[in-house]
Amino acid sequence: MTADPLVAAAAIARSRAFAPYSKFQVGAALETADGAIVMGCNVESASYGLTMCAERTAIFKGVSEGLRRFVKVAVVTDTDAPTPPCGACRQLLWEFAPDAVVLLANLKGDVLKFTVRELLPAAFDAGQLGG
Repeated sequence: MTADPLVAAAAIARSRAFAPYSKFQVGAALETADGAIVMGCNVESASYGLTMCAERTAIFKGVSEGLRRFVKVAVVTDTDAPTPPCGACRQLLWEFAPDAVVLLANLKGDVLKFTVRELLPAAFDAGQLGG
């Protein structure tokens, strides 16, 4: 794996994933400006539309604990190449972490580094709501 503690936390979260249908376990970890870490894993449902991604699980968990801004995100999968967040997760990351560094890692130790802005250029946000 990697020495980055946030990636390590995302790997732990991945081990807790509930993915009996896809077998695609994902872990995510968010870091706040003061160093707090919030972990999340994907949780699947037999009704696939109710499945929740790891990144959104971590965001919802953090928000429910009163956290609103995150400075760093790590996502860990067991794939040949690190896997980026889906579109829905990118949009929600934009809401709570538009300037965050995103570390995408796999179990082999490969790590790619992006920003949320790089992953979601020309994002939709409150500025487009008008009024």
